[in-house]
Amino acid sequence: MHSTYKNLLPPLMALAALALIPLVSLWLNDPFLVRLFTRVLLLGIAAMALNLVLGFGGLVSLMHASLFGVGGYVVAILAQHDFNAEPIIGSFTGTSLLAVSVPLAIVASAAVAAITGLVSLRTSGLFFIMITLAFNQMIFYLFIALQKYGGEDGLQMLGRVDLFGLHPGMRVPFYYVCLLLAAIVWLLLARIVDSRFGMVLRGLAQNERRMRALGIEPLRYKLTAFVISGAVAGLAGAFWAASQSYVSPADMAWSRSGELVVMAVLGGTASVGGPLLGTGIFLLFEFLLSEVTSYWHLPFGLLIILMIVAFPKGIVQLSSSLNRLVSKLRHG
Repeated sequence: MHSTYKNLLPPLMALAALALIPLVSLWLNDPFLVRLFTRVLLLGIAAMALNLVLGFGGLVSLMHASLFGVGGYVVAILAQHDFNAEPIIGSFTGTSLLAVSVPLAIVASAAVAAITGLVSLRTSGLFFIMITLAFNQMIFYLFIALQKYGGEDGLQMLGRVDLFGLHPGMRVPFYYVCLLLAAIVWLLLARIVDSRFGMVLRGLAQNERRMRALGIEPLRYKLTAFVISGAVAGLAGAFWAASQSYVSPADMAWSRSGELVVMAVLGGTASVGGPLLGTGIFLLFEFLLSEVTSYWHLPFGLLIILMIVAFPKGIVQLSSSLNRLVSKLRHG
């Protein structure tokens, strides 16, 4: 059995638990829980996207926040032009239909990933990290400079976007759409990782020289993975903008890219669904500690460090340990 399917239980349990969140929210009379866990799902999708190149490709990318942001801005810009009945190119006035704007956002993010990947993937190690960081900051400052679309203040979506009649104001149905997206992305990435392509990608991460000797061209595989990863990050960003009716350059800051890396590592980079677990823990810690003290960053950082030290392979390691314990008890 491949390693991906050995880790089926944690993400399946996470998705089942996430499906109960609206019921818990209703029971506690706390509608904010639905909004919080919508954030968990969407950032979790972005973290899973990053993990395709981080955990399985061995590439530490610090530009996925910008790919996430590009997807969000495509949806927001199209919605603004539709609301103002203002043409973008020729007679095209934009759209508030997510069924149209989300695919365009995915294509835009994939295109940015392809262009930047052609340059950055010719390097490796520290150089790759620095180049992706530089690209992230270039895109970040580009959107700050776009005063027509809010500049540093971000872009508020005045019109209402919808997906086949469903709009983000319908919090619970929209939440389940995001949950469905998270499940689909996880299954899609699991199939990719377990395919021949995924095996080659993991082989390149372990020993690129040996793979070259086998006649495999690394750039083609790495670039394909980077584009897929960028497209999925753009999908997450598109629904992020729709869920908030707002998008900001702050969502594209390099610190957001760093957070996505931490979320992936915290959950477990060897597992496709691990980053979703890591995102949930990351955002829950952030929310709970910020409610206790305004100086929450220090205990938050210490908790993250302790968890990574305790579980160097991520939270999914805890599930593996529990499975071994149950097995010993059964046979003991």
